[in-house]
Amino acid sequence: MKTGEIREAFLAFFENNGHTRVPSSSLVPHDDPTLLFTNAGMNQFKDTFLGTDPRAYVRATSSQRCVRAGGKHNDLENVGYTARHHTFFEMLGNFSFGDYFKQDAIRFAWEFLTVTLGLPKERLWVTCHVSDDEAEEIWVNEIGFPRERISRLDEDNFWQMGDTGPCGPCSEIFYDHGADVPGGPPGSPDDDLDRYIEIWNLVFMQFNRDASGEMHPLPKPSVDTGMGLERIAAVMQHVHSNYEIDLFQGLIDATADVLGVIDKSEKSLRVIADHIRSCAFLIVDGVLPGNEGRGYVLRRIIRRAVRHGNKLGATGPFFYELVAALVKQMGEAYPELTAQQAQIEKALLTEEQQFAKTLDKGMVILDEALSQLSGSEIPGDVVFKLYDTYGFPTDLTNDIARERGLTLDMAGYDAAMAQQRSRSQESGAFKVDYNDVLNLEGSTEFTGYDHLNGDATVVALLSDGEAVDSLKQDQAGVVVLDKTPFYGESGGQVGDTGYLSGSGVRVEVNDTTKAQDHHLHHVKVLQGQVSVGDQLQAEVDAGVRQRTRLNHSATHLLHAALREVLGDHVAQKGSLVDSERLRFDFSNPEAVSRDELTQIQSMVNAQIRANTPVSTRLMSMEDAMDAGAMALFGEKYGDEVRVLSMGENDFSVELCGGTHVDRTGDIGLLRVVSEGGVAAGVRRIEAVTGAGALAAIAELDSQMADVCAAVKGTTDTAAAKVVALRNDSRNLEKEIARLKQKLASSAGGDLTSNAVEVAGFKVLAANVDGADAKSLRDTMDQCKNKLGSAVILLSAVEGDKIALAAGVTKDLTDKVRAGDLMKEFAGRLGGKGGGRPDMAQGGGSDVAGLAAALKDVPDWVASQL
Repeated sequence: MKTGEIREAFLAFFENNGHTRVPSSSLVPHDDPTLLFTNAGMNQFKDTFLGTDPRAYVRATSSQRCVRAGGKHNDLENVGYTARHHTFFEMLGNFSFGDYFKQDAIRFAWEFLTVTLGLPKERLWVTCHVSDDEAEEIWVNEIGFPRERISRLDEDNFWQMGDTGPCGPCSEIFYDHGADVPGGPPGSPDDDLDRYIEIWNLVFMQFNRDASGEMHPLPKPSVDTGMGLERIAAVMQHVHSNYEIDLFQGLIDATADVLGVIDKSEKSLRVIADHIRSCAFLIVDGVLPGNEGRGYVLRRIIRRAVRHGNKLGATGPFFYELVAALVKQMGEAYPELTAQQAQIEKALLTEEQQFAKTLDKGMVILDEALSQLSGSEIPGDVVFKLYDTYGFPTDLTNDIARERGLTLDMAGYDAAMAQQRSRSQESGAFKVDYNDVLNLEGSTEFTGYDHLNGDATVVALLSDGEAVDSLKQDQAGVVVLDKTPFYGESGGQVGDTGYLSGSGVRVEVNDTTKAQDHHLHHVKVLQGQVSVGDQLQAEVDAGVRQRTRLNHSATHLLHAALREVLGDHVAQKGSLVDSERLRFDFSNPEAVSRDELTQIQSMVNAQIRANTPVSTRLMSMEDAMDAGAMALFGEKYGDEVRVLSMGENDFSVELCGGTHVDRTGDIGLLRVVSEGGVAAGVRRIEAVTGAGALAAIAELDSQMADVCAAVKGTTDTAAAKVVALRNDSRNLEKEIARLKQKLASSAGGDLTSNAVEVAGFKVLAANVDGADAKSLRDTMDQCKNKLGSAVILLSAVEGDKIALAAGVTKDLTDKVRAGDLMKEFAGRLGGKGGGRPDMAQGGGSDVAGLAAALKDVPDWVASQL
């Protein structure tokens, strides 16, 4: 069976057994801060297991995209060196949310493996947790599995997603690849996980582990299973390595063709074939290469793939070309891959080109360090320099080291990294994790869609992260109400501000956030005292809310206009909406042109002038998707969602829980104030609306008046006058450069008469009046040509700075190096510099000491001989 056929057979089997087929969730778990990437099929059901996210079904099945390349779950450095490690893999799973438990989970697994797939029963081996007699008895008495082929294990058979969260005992199913493969069964002394391969893990969810390590029974015992698609494909296709299955062979063949590699057993081909999957799917899910977090993990994977391509002989960008082969292999199962093929290729090509600029230089630094290596460990400062200066992630350097039988001095690297952090680290305020502090039932009722004020009861108070009974005058803290008109920050919209008041009580609300379905009012008590149980009047700052509503509604129109003008590849990557402005980040491989911005702005303002009603409807998620609603970046949605429609002919239809205008005309006017890049493939537009837009236009008019006055023109002629002034300036700069070059040419002839002889060649050290760094180099070339065989150090003073240029004719570089000469005298003059053996540049600041330093050059040259 091909990989795609196995995936479909699994999903169809469980669908026929009453399970709802659920699509793979994003690789970016937006609603789970404990995870860097989705790494298991159950991630999207975590809250369902906890009982806080009820679903319309009690049985589910999925094929989940997973990445393990960062954080606690990181297989990156093993990829290419083992038969079964991947950065990206698919996890087949079936789930029960309080419906069936161990008996049916084991029965389903046995039937699928032995009947649907037809695996020989004698090739299977089972493990159970040491405490789980119940599971073993089901295997033996109900399935008829031989007790002698069941191992009882401890830690290996207790599953947990992380340090906290759902967990429980499990039963694993192993496949025996045969006696010709060395190794013993699970739990035996010679178990090396190579002959007996784990293919399926049946997790019996019974507990929720809290931060203290205590395990609490889940509301209903549940089932979570996971079977690696690549592993079971290897079994079904009678191969020992995952890289031999049809899917990987197609990618390896494509990689070999692109790189012109004949020997397809090269391990680097495996690495590249694995990495194209993780990179492409991460980009599909909104991750782009960057310097931190998920973006940095993606950058690491891309650069590792590029380095392996370079090792196989790649002389230019190649990785992006493999996207087409991946689409061919997986596009049918994941149509989003096909839809975003062009954007994936663009992002990969940009990163390849960027890394190519430093790859060769970094390899030179590494090779030079290795040539001077006395032991088998690459020093930590070298590892750090490769990372910090040339963008070599440590795992890439480790990859190279392993190929050469070397290790890394990670302690030295960590020390260098710590020093850099201490230099650049900015102090930040400690932030309380209110999810851990609050222990409240239910949720805050939000009344702010229809009202800006109302009565409420205080249900909890917090001060310095701790629950308290009261907040006194002048004390800051957090107030939790049973209901509130204050909007809690989410979906890019900032939280409301305003006041809480009661008899003798006045409380200022500076911000509103959310935690555990409760609204948190961040306050300062201005008068009186607030206690749990108090009845208060909550009042939102109406003016701030109104301006925020204008900006938020305009954001939706802007999003729709961007997709209309630039294309459907535009996706929201983040937003910030407050009372002053709106900020919208979106995916686009290049800058938005001025004409496109004008078109986008005009399109939004046309919708505003149409003054159509804005509607919000509550409907099921499925109905919302059928209606064409777009989900906003990073939001978590329940079974019932708010669908926002605005503009003529439903110009914008999105899921959004924010607050909005009643009619588009309420926005008044939108004015784009800036557009720029914030990351590779991500652009940012900032805009203002209503009175803010009018103020921006007035400011622009004022600035234009200043320009007109400066150039003595009118609004009609100012642009042409500015262009003329710019052209005049450029012409003058060129003339100055020409005159300096002429000065350098004549100065070269005059200076050479000052050269002295040392050991049969000329040494010249002189200051060139009126020169700069560029003309100094020209003078250097003149002097070299005239002197023939020489060592030269020239200087030029501009204010309190010294420019230096050193040169050594090629016949003398084995005796004196220009770089050494520069380091010595730039250092003496309070600066630094360096370069090649024949040419070096630098600078200094000790102008008073320059004459003495130049006088010492001949003696220093003699000392080098």
